[in-house]
Amino acid sequence: MITAAADHAAAMPIESTAASSEAVPQHELYNQRMLLYEQLSAVTLIPWYWLAAIDQYERTLTKALPKARPALGSLTGIYIDEQKWSGWLNPDPSDQVPLSIKWFRGVGQDGDGNGLAERNSDTDLLYSLSQAVSVYGSNEEDLSNGIWNYYRNSRSVQRIQQFAAIYKHYGKLDLHKHAFPLPVKAVYSYRDTWGFKRSWGGRRIHEGTDIFAPHGTPVRSTNYGIIEIKGWNKFGGWRIGIRDLNNHYHYFAHLSGFDKKLREGDIVEPGQVIGWVGSSGYGKKGTQGKFPPHLHYGIYSDRGSVEWSFDPYPLLRRWEQADFKK
Repeated sequence: MITAAADHAAAMPIESTAASSEAVPQHELYNQRMLLYEQLSAVTLIPWYWLAAIDQYERTLTKALPKARPALGSLTGIYIDEQKWSGWLNPDPSDQVPLSIKWFRGVGQDGDGNGLAERNSDTDLLYSLSQAVSVYGSNEEDLSNGIWNYYRNSRSVQRIQQFAAIYKHYGKLDLHKHAFPLPVKAVYSYRDTWGFKRSWGGRRIHEGTDIFAPHGTPVRSTNYGIIEIKGWNKFGGWRIGIRDLNNHYHYFAHLSGFDKKLREGDIVEPGQVIGWVGSSGYGKKGTQGKFPPHLHYGIYSDRGSVEWSFDPYPLLRRWEQADFKK
């Protein structure tokens, strides 16, 4: 028997988009996704920004693991494998009949009211995943519990919570602009130092780019994001870490101080001052002056269960040139 939510969905058909995302301008993709989130929110009672956060988290995993997670829909980033969709004991892994999928405890459901649970339908994909994570309810606590139950990964819960907070704060999806971490009118210099050997703290490589600038030069957020960590560590000194919607962790280290108003969990945007260049680190709390003032800037990509650094230099050059053009 189809659930009441599925009956509701069937009674309120949701138009599915078949256009290729590669052929659609980015602003139109955002419009189409927002329309899908709002339509499904009306059916599922899950706030649109949670649906957007779930979809965006799935999109970051698909981007990080393209071979393991081939694209299914044209609008969403959701990937659900055949067995999970149709049910582990289902003799037909490509089953599209909602009743038989439910019988074999698959997650696939009909979200657009056409009578089929289609694994390549953006609407069916997002509706099915939304039903799986809202098994306990649609408020924030229940959704967080449902997300953990689906992914069995506390990092997944944290990321989706963070993304939802960012979307809720701004009320839109177009939140992928960037800025160079220092004002481009400031005096600074940098080169590609990723992968170099480190001189302190044992055998390790340099996981970022050093931008040398006078003490006290403003340090700015490079992205829309949420402050994940703020404080001291013996390597980076006074440092701040910001998580963006691409599931990248932006690491700003060796600061002389922070904007005092900022707290962990606060949301920031490109160009917003978060601190100032310093020479803190390489010792116990408060250690200063063991090297010339500079900003250590690193980016780490979350791949679901692990996080890897990658060279930020090409992005820094791109953001610098874009800021110069402004």
